Amino acid sequence: MGRYKDLKVYIKAFELAMEIYHLSLKFPSDEKFGLTSQIKRSSRSVCSNIAEGYRKRRYEPHFISKLTDADMENSETTVWLDFAISCGFIDIDTKDKLTLKAEEIGKLLCFMIKNPERFL
Repeated sequence: MGRYKDLKVYIKAFELAMEIYHLSLKFPSDEKFGLTSQIKRSSRSVCSNIAEGYRKRRYEPHFISKLTDADMENSETTVWLDFAISCGFIDIDTKDKLTLKAEEIGKLLCFMIKNPERFL
């Protein structure tokens, strides 16, 4: 079985985290320890939880638990996108584009959670 970095869900999550990172550089400096920090952390955490779970895939409950954590962090990222649009830091097209990417990541994670035997 391949590496976690080869998983479609990891690749998409990493790309989304990097898009969010570059976008967040334009947020106001007074949000450095608020929204900017939170959205970067949650989007990066999706990737780290996928990696951690994949490394422990020998233990199905741990694998599923880490994927569930990744899904939770992915959902949290969409909440921060809602705040970013409401605060006027991003436009609706950007929010919609990033939210669609997060939804796709969520669907891939859900598939993995429901079908762990394909990854163990």
